Amino acid sequence: MNDGPHVDLQTGRAHGARIYDYILGGKDNYAVDRAAAEATLQIWPALPVHMRANREFMHRAGRYLATECGIDQFLDIGTGIPTSPNLHEVVQEVRPESRVVYTDNDPIVLVHARALMSGTEQGRTAYVDADLRAPDTILDSPEFRETLDPNRPIGLMLIAIAHFIEDDEEALTATRRIVDVLPSGSYLAATIATDDFAPETLAGVRRTYREHGETLRFRTKAQAARFFEGLDLVDPGLVQMHKWRPDTTPQANDTDIAMYAAVARKP
Repeated sequence: MNDGPHVDLQTGRAHGARIYDYILGGKDNYAVDRAAAEATLQIWPALPVHMRANREFMHRAGRYLATECGIDQFLDIGTGIPTSPNLHEVVQEVRPESRVVYTDNDPIVLVHARALMSGTEQGRTAYVDADLRAPDTILDSPEFRETLDPNRPIGLMLIAIAHFIEDDEEALTATRRIVDVLPSGSYLAATIATDDFAPETLAGVRRTYREHGETLRFRTKAQAARFFEGLDLVDPGLVQMHKWRPDTTPQANDTDIAMYAAVARKP
């Protein structure tokens, strides 16, 4: 990727993926991202707990889809900066033949996309530089069309991405556009940011993100449920993400976890 055209890294404004990277101890971030993260930590010290819970949900959901639902091809939108284990590492451990298409709009992720290209000999990975708000860019990409079989079930992963789209209808329309083209038996796994449990604290978090150039939109449980309309929710339904089929007894307090999560099947 470094041999291609010049990439504008957009270092003048914070980006959610890079804030996430910094909080989790990564090095692919810039001063504005670190400033946003540190300011947010002053308001909400539980942010690292929340972010780890989000990543753990992605691992559990991916493993569940591969192990119990027989899914061996995935579309992961809002991939974020590569942090092992990535989705393909999780699902290819269960199903070595699994194929994964990653998508993100962060130029840093584009620069590091080759780190997402390695997998098992039987499986395959690909990367699309695109935005959820332009779903046809993803669906029409050669990476998507050549990597995934549109006639077989696909696991769509929307992990910590919807809250970067402020307009509800835009976020819902983009999600439904992708779900609509997936075949029956496909699944949607998503985490949706909420301020239901700590509204005053998270109002401050939202202001801080905005001050550093990043959008942040919290949604109620009812608003989060709209992303799964027309789909069959897998037990336990729509819950805070640390409560979705946890590997151990959840240790986090509810107020530390500002996301709902669910996995749902397309009939």
